Amino acid sequence: MPGEPAAVDGAFADDTTMAFRVADPDHMLAGVRLQQDIGIPADRLDFRRAGEHWELRLDRPPVDRLEYLLELRYPAGGSKVVTDPANPRQAGGACGPKSVLEFAGYAEPGWLRAAADPGTATAFEVPAPAPESATQNCAIAVRVWSPAGSSDDEPLPLLVVHDGPEYDALAGLTQYLGAGVAGGWLPRLRAALLSPAERNNWYSANSRYARVLADRVIPMVTQTVASTVRIGMDTSLGALAMLHAHCRHPGFTDGLFLQSGSFFVPTLDSQERRFRYYRRITAFTATLQAGCVPDVPVPVAMTCGEIEENAANNRLVAALLRSAGYPASLHEVADVHNYTAWRDALDPCLTELVRLATR
Repeated sequence: MPGEPAAVDGAFADDTTMAFRVADPDHMLAGVRLQQDIGIPADRLDFRRAGEHWELRLDRPPVDRLEYLLELRYPAGGSKVVTDPANPRQAGGACGPKSVLEFAGYAEPGWLRAAADPGTATAFEVPAPAPESATQNCAIAVRVWSPAGSSDDEPLPLLVVHDGPEYDALAGLTQYLGAGVAGGWLPRLRAALLSPAERNNWYSANSRYARVLADRVIPMVTQTVASTVRIGMDTSLGALAMLHAHCRHPGFTDGLFLQSGSFFVPTLDSQERRFRYYRRITAFTATLQAGCVPDVPVPVAMTCGEIEENAANNRLVAALLRSAGYPASLHEVADVHNYTAWRDALDPCLTELVRLATR
């Protein structure tokens, strides 16, 4: 309940404070430092020794949960980064697990434990040229989730999901779909889970990849299973790639669900300038700012952490889409750039977009 402290061994939080403690009775450590992604100033992250422990106390940040790691430093030099050995709560991520401190009032989505349609899966590969070379062939792996009892020729709404297997493993996407179908709050629908071959390259406003997606992947998927409306979705660079593909090939989707999209613009995202494909991304977002948005105003639902680095560019893109006549919404959450934040926003944000696109 709100106001009650949230505590686990090694970490504690109440309405105004959070604290961490690392046991070191044998004085094996020279220091401990908190690693986090919520913008706490660097000069506040070092623990202080307190007897047989190292301790850190900070003001509660403006999030509902905190994912963190600990950097352990040793007297002879060197260090290692670990999850909190005294905190059993962890969350998976693209770069591995992190420890989690949940603040009072945070609750996981109810659909995580709801009865769910188990669905069925069909897997295949789509041959494609690599984005940078028309002679180098590769393949995009696809796994299609369908509700149990459906036939391949039954036309159903289709989600086209970049980073699909990872999205499913770390954000419970097919559990969400199965719970929604079983509970009747989602229509019967399918999801095509796409695996990237060269993620950073392909998803960074790459026109060759957009053509592969529109001209090869979507036709292969819809030849394999019948579909009605299609919604493109993903997070971070994958969300950018979906919007870019829509702009290059209008009509390949009937809606977009974009979470924490990496819509870099120079005035907001100079910290990303060392990313290899930064200029290609900023060239694309410049076209959006210049008004080059297709006159195909599909519904768009966006989510983003209120304090994450992409928040400002997501607000900008949402405004640009609305000014171009798109029914675009942006829901800001009390979390940052991670799969749990994206999972927790699936309902109601994706739920409402599916209803809008299929009504």
